[in-house]
Amino acid sequence: MIKEKILNLKKRKNAIILAHYYTLPEVQDIADFVGDSLALSKQAAATDADIILFAGVHFMAETAKILSPQKKVLIPDMDAGCSLADSCPAEQLEVFLKDYPNHKVLSYINCSAKVKTLSDIIVTSGNALKIVNALPQDEKIVFTPDRNLGAYINKETGREMVLWNGACHVHDQLTADEVYRLKEKYPNAKVLAHPECKATVLALADFIGSTAAMLHFAKNNTPSAFIVATETGILYEMQKQNPDKQFYVVNNPETCACNDCEYMKLNTLEKIYSTLQSETPEVVLDEALIKKALAPIRKMLEH
Repeated sequence: MIKEKILNLKKRKNAIILAHYYTLPEVQDIADFVGDSLALSKQAAATDADIILFAGVHFMAETAKILSPQKKVLIPDMDAGCSLADSCPAEQLEVFLKDYPNHKVLSYINCSAKVKTLSDIIVTSGNALKIVNALPQDEKIVFTPDRNLGAYINKETGREMVLWNGACHVHDQLTADEVYRLKEKYPNAKVLAHPECKATVLALADFIGSTAAMLHFAKNNTPSAFIVATETGILYEMQKQNPDKQFYVVNNPETCACNDCEYMKLNTLEKIYSTLQSETPEVVLDEALIKKALAPIRKMLEH
C-alpha cells in the first residue's frame, strides 16, 4: 500500500511532509502537518528533519527553504506553480517600483523568493491588516501582488496603497451572483470568504479571513451551515472538525465546476512517494537570495 511505503520511506530518510489545506484529502492524511504556507514552513523549521517535502505550490517550498536553508526541500511536482505568484514577475515589479520612490513595499507571502527580495515587509492574509495598521498613517505603501487583498486592506484601513495588478485565478473567478444563489438556497448559512476574493464577494461575507481563520470561525460559531468562498480543499478539514455542520463551496459560475486549484491538485501520493525515493525535484536557492528574502519575513515577525 502506497501510504505505508511513504511512511516507511519518510522514517528512513528523516523526512517531514507538509500539506497545504488545498491539497487532495489523501495527501492531507499522509502529512505530518497540514496548514497555511507560512505556518507550515515555521513548523518544519522547528523540527530536526533532514528533508522537507512540501505538498503545495512552488513559492511555498521556496519559503520553507528560506526558513530552513540547511534542510533539503522537495516538491512533488515542479509544475505546481501559483497564478498569484506568477502574476507578479520580479523583473516587472522592479521596473514598476521605480515609479514609486520612497514607498515601503509590502508583499503578500504568495509571491516568489525574488519578489520577496524586493520587499520591505512580507505579510500573510492573517496578519496583513495588523501590520498595515501598525505603520504610520502617512507611510506611502506599494502592495503586491494581490489587488483584491490590497483593496480590502485599503477599505478597512482608509489607506491608499498603490496596488500591483495581480490576483489568484481561483478566488478572482468567484462572483457575487453565485454567492447570492447559495444564500437564497441556504438562507440560514453564514458566508465565509477569503480576502483574495473580489470586493463584491467580500461585501456579502459574514466573516472575512485567512484559511486558518475561516476554519477557526466555522468551529467556534453556532450556525450549522456555511457558504465558503475559497478553494475547495479547505472543505475536507472543515468537515473533519465539524461533522455535524454543512458546508457549501462557492463554485466557478463559468464552468459550474468546484473551485479547485489545479496546481495544488498536482500533488499526489504517487508523486510524493517518487519524490521521497529520488529526492527530486529539489528546490534550490542561492545563499545570497535566501538571506535577502529572509529579511522582510523577519520584519513581519517583529510586528
